[in-house]
Amino acid sequence: MREKENLTKLGSGRTEYSMDYDPGVLECFANKHPDNDYFVKFNCPEFTSLCPITGQPDFATITISYVPDERLVESKSLKLYLFSFRNHGDFHEDVVNIIMKDLIRLLDPKYIEVWGKFLPRGGLSIDPYSNYGKAGTRWEKVAFDRLASHDLYPEKIDNR
Repeated sequence: MREKENLTKLGSGRTEYSMDYDPGVLECFANKHPDNDYFVKFNCPEFTSLCPITGQPDFATITISYVPDERLVESKSLKLYLFSFRNHGDFHEDVVNIIMKDLIRLLDPKYIEVWGKFLPRGGLSIDPYSNYGKAGTRWEKVAFDRLASHDLYPEKIDNR
């Protein structure tokens, strides 16, 4: 992962898709408003990865929300990064934590959360959630509070 003021993915006219997990495709750029606290949210409703045991595909919506500090993730590089999980075998819980940790390394955000809503296989869906708040800041407490109260009001699931 690298910080680049000269982004190489966006507007390149040529897109290369990695068929293997590749955090090296992630790029970031300077936040012009680091003094403001604000959320940036990404929804990826077509996420796929593989079961590490059976090799069967897993489908999910991955939601990433973060409060940036000095850097923001470039969205095309994020799409390519998420695509790189297509042939990657890991359990759902691992995938969500890997995504969060890769983005923490790249961005050093004030706060971040990643939620995976995986479609069921064998009649069971798994929805792992992970978050992080920068130590020593008010966001550390926000992370604890959001995790402690996460899913207090579970959604009604009719068709998944």
